[in-house]
Amino acid sequence: MQLIRLGGCALNQTALDWDGNRDRIVAAIAAARAAGVAVLGLPELCLSGYGCDDAFLAPGTPRTAWRVLQEILPHTAGIAVTVGLPVRHDSGVFDAAAVVVDGRLAGIACKQNLAGDGIHYEPRWFRPWPRGRRSLLRINSEQVPIGDLRFDLGGVRLGFEICEDAWAADRPGVALAARGIDVIVNPSASHFAFGKEEIRRRFVLEGSRAFAAAYVYTNLVGNEAGRSIYDGSVLVAAGGRMLASGRRFSFADRVLTTAVVDLDALRPAQARLANAGAGDGSDLVGVDWSPLGVDASVGGHDDRNAWEHGPHVKEEEFTRAVSLGLFDYARKSRSRGFVVSASGGADSSAVACLIAIACRLAAAEMGTAAAAAARLGVATRAGGGDDVRGLVAAALTCVYQATANSGPVTRAAAHGLAAEVGGVFHEFDVEPLVRGYETIVAAALGRPLRWQNDDVALQNIQARVRAPGIWMLANLTGALLVSTSNRSEAAVGYATMDGDTAGGIAPIAGIDKAYLRRWLVWLEQHGPESVGPVPALAAVNVQQPTAELRPPAAGQTDEADLMPYEVLDAIERFAIRDRQTPLECWRRACGEFPAHAPRQLAAWTERFFVLWSRNQWKRERYAPSFHLDDESLDPKTWCRFPILSGGFGRELAELRAAVG
Repeated sequence: MQLIRLGGCALNQTALDWDGNRDRIVAAIAAARAAGVAVLGLPELCLSGYGCDDAFLAPGTPRTAWRVLQEILPHTAGIAVTVGLPVRHDSGVFDAAAVVVDGRLAGIACKQNLAGDGIHYEPRWFRPWPRGRRSLLRINSEQVPIGDLRFDLGGVRLGFEICEDAWAADRPGVALAARGIDVIVNPSASHFAFGKEEIRRRFVLEGSRAFAAAYVYTNLVGNEAGRSIYDGSVLVAAGGRMLASGRRFSFADRVLTTAVVDLDALRPAQARLANAGAGDGSDLVGVDWSPLGVDASVGGHDDRNAWEHGPHVKEEEFTRAVSLGLFDYARKSRSRGFVVSASGGADSSAVACLIAIACRLAAAEMGTAAAAAARLGVATRAGGGDDVRGLVAAALTCVYQATANSGPVTRAAAHGLAAEVGGVFHEFDVEPLVRGYETIVAAALGRPLRWQNDDVALQNIQARVRAPGIWMLANLTGALLVSTSNRSEAAVGYATMDGDTAGGIAPIAGIDKAYLRRWLVWLEQHGPESVGPVPALAAVNVQQPTAELRPPAAGQTDEADLMPYEVLDAIERFAIRDRQTPLECWRRACGEFPAHAPRQLAAWTERFFVLWSRNQWKRERYAPSFHLDDESLDPKTWCRFPILSGGFGRELAELRAAVG
């Protein structure tokens, strides 16, 4: 038996936070050494942060990364560590992983396949390293091997697939296995998306089986740079068997996962894969080092929670991803809690619940509410330092802003929800402000304003006058104002700019309204594991969604203004995700919604495309949103569309002709 303990550590890093990132890396190395780890894999670009964007092009970024790497070297005594960082070489910048062994830099492996789809723009900043190429990196008086390399660490052969490398059809692992490999490390910065974890587990397992190797996959955790949320998945497999799985969605700075691997058990399969003509060995960097001894009685572990095996995985993932994203966004932006304009409807109620759940999850993981409050940068309110309700009260302020068109149902729902989750509740009467603006504008126009002629403007002014007061409250308390717009509203512009879109973060702008309503029912009745349900949501879920901006007699609802949310969200997927024409969308909608007349579905399809093309300027101005699935409408990270366009005139004429 040749036993070795392998480890991967998820890290909560921040883009360009050089000292903080270094300190968390050093702490991870110390924890791994204490656990008897011989080889520790750290996430992709963990030294600089993955989300540095165009700062990667600045010569100072890789230069600083190199200096910080030198500061880490003395902390690697007795252990081998892979550290992700940007490296400048031959006039290009490369996404690289440095192999540091017992205080020495052995060499640098570079990413071969760059992610350039969806939210990824890696080809803008990095060059892909050519398969099979090796070189020497010259910095000052040093020469370090760089490129498509393997490392012989005292008889343990180590190679890399860096994030996207493992998702490519021609994985580097194929060539590594042909040349002989024992351990493949995959440093990743793989953003969260629904269902993505199972894909990762499949390629880790399959890679370990097909390449007859141990496979260490490690990822970032938390909200690193603003929009992407990382779930912190760490996986260790060998020979097609999962040995250890790390805890996901942790609020901690680091989560270490380890497993013991018997390399001799992999040798028979490796012998069948080895290809004598696959290379001359020039890619192998030898390191004189003996791995630490291993306590074989301590094996791997599965830290996945019970909910990951249950029937509500998507609901749990949504809850934990957005809660963690909000918590990190607030603390890294140095905000002191959150302010929510609570309407008593679905969107603002969802946001308030997610903030309260974030506080509860953080307090549970850190042991006390006081510890969570310190990490968030707030002081708990009355009730004691370990009182979670005191933490929520310090972190969450809800404000119901009434106009003449606000009703008792929404007012009671907003107040009841804030009381149940533990948030502070205020009520502002903004009707005098509405009337003041109406009077000023009517005088300027020389005529009274009437609903028959001025419907949209009279609705919008109510939403807009709510923004200054809520902004002022957020400024006075140093809190983060949270926008409550959802993706369905963004698609068709059903939101008032500088009104309900006001805020520094839009946490649910990446999720559709139809799913959000289902999630709220689940939260009312079940809730996340270890937190439980929020019964006060019954007063929210019983309502039909409404902007509540027209007089009550009008019976205004969102779906009457637009279309049923299920239909809207389906047409959005057909049109934006699947890139289909209005005619194609209508035909699919007819098949998916047979209860609605084809002519009505055609009218709704046309309404979607008209509103979509007219409202790109609104989507451009939305507060940053979280990426939750691969159907995002965010124009800055996923879905580009011209602000000015022909508005699908020809395509809609084709639809009308087909409908007859």
